[in-house]
Amino acid sequence: MSKIIPCAQLSSIRSAVHDKKIVLCHGCFDLMHPGHIRHLRAAKNFGDVLIVTVTPDRFVNKGPGRPVFHETLRAESLASLEFVDYVAINRWPTAIETIKLLKPDFYVKGNDYSDSSEDITGNIVLEEQAVKEGGGEIRFTDEITFSSSNLINENFNVLSAEAKEYIEGFKKQYSYVDVLEVLKGLKDLNVLIVGDAILDEYTFCDPVGKVEKASIVSTKYLSSEVYAGGSLAAANHIAGFAGNVELVATLGKTNSMEDFVRQKLNRKIKSTFFYRKDAPTIIKRRYLDRFNVKLFEVAEINDQFIDRSLEKEITEHLDRKIQDADVVLVTDFGHGLITPDIQKKIVQKANFCAANAQTNSSNFGFNLITRYRDVDYISIDERELRLPYRAKYGELEPLIEKLAADTGCQKINVTLGESGSIYYQSGKAYFAPVFSDRVVDTVGAGDAVLSVTCMLACKDVDPRLIPFVGNAVGALKVKILGNKEPVRSVEFQKFIKYMLA
Repeated sequence: MSKIIPCAQLSSIRSAVHDKKIVLCHGCFDLMHPGHIRHLRAAKNFGDVLIVTVTPDRFVNKGPGRPVFHETLRAESLASLEFVDYVAINRWPTAIETIKLLKPDFYVKGNDYSDSSEDITGNIVLEEQAVKEGGGEIRFTDEITFSSSNLINENFNVLSAEAKEYIEGFKKQYSYVDVLEVLKGLKDLNVLIVGDAILDEYTFCDPVGKVEKASIVSTKYLSSEVYAGGSLAAANHIAGFAGNVELVATLGKTNSMEDFVRQKLNRKIKSTFFYRKDAPTIIKRRYLDRFNVKLFEVAEINDQFIDRSLEKEITEHLDRKIQDADVVLVTDFGHGLITPDIQKKIVQKANFCAANAQTNSSNFGFNLITRYRDVDYISIDERELRLPYRAKYGELEPLIEKLAADTGCQKINVTLGESGSIYYQSGKAYFAPVFSDRVVDTVGAGDAVLSVTCMLACKDVDPRLIPFVGNAVGALKVKILGNKEPVRSVEFQKFIKYMLA
């Protein structure tokens, strides 16, 4: 345990060893195997002091159930090796900042990283640059390699039996490379997002007890964070996959928080905001305890339709923009932006229109997906499917078929929470089980699924791909608190690579 040091102390190691050569290795090291051991022993031969840094749990995106072992256990396993001198749990997603801090003489990777074009993250190039700037060299070991993901997938129950069976069947049709090629094909898309801009404020509290004279729980304030939600979140998800992204949304005229909103948007997004005189920028304040359990929500909102003059201004703008877009995504949260006339304008003019009419606490029972006609793609959850037909229970496929008939839409995705999802296309249904094993927060998961799968639907890919990709996106999203971060393309690629290993 004395070998395990805080990451911040790495710079002091450099000062302490004087003229000795420092070797740095970095990785996840989830499930230590002979390949790791041989790699680290060979790395030690390049210098005198071997330091190993471990990717922290929060940055491991290698598929369902990963990491199998907690970061502290992974660090302990590495420290138990005689030829390892120090171990630190990294503070960042990659080794770049650590390299700058430590300035190792040698940064050593396995031979599977020797061809930088094979690294989907692009980090190895940036890491090599950081090593050279610090006066060091990058080296590669040529030892036997194993796939931790293969070993974990074969020997640990990180997926349900149903999910394992599904993945094995999927792998007979598609490889990781096949899926990657489909994702690369999204880069030529021009996507226009139209929808309600929402700021999600998460206030963390510590419940201290029941108030003596009232039936409420008293809480102690801890901290607050604000995330870009609603159409802002959808745009951020899409920006990681599509070539060009435009956003049309409304903000409040007074205290619009526009500077903050723009800071939270991906730089490639071209945004046009219109301002409501009769409403604030929507803020949904959620109060959570220290374990991220939601206590209650307070919304700052005017959910009436925007006035006629603003509606005209927006429709005129859409007139100029819609036909240039390959996909128009309507993220309708029922908060006033998507009026009947705006809806009609989009549906009539869009080359490919994807829509979601979300049911939430502010509009329950009023914002129904059946208000949309002749759209090309719909993605909703089970409750949003059942509500229009007052069908609380019963089979889903007949309801999907009815929705297809009522809306004229032949591509419909229905997310089922922990049960997975059903994708319906031209009279045939495709099911995929859930891939997530840990849920931090479900807020925004459906929006992430909608954002990525609508582009696949526009490309008219094999329908079997849509529930697979959708559930993989959802599995990544539920590990993120609120809309703190989008589902990024690189993380998604890593996820499916290890799942299809």
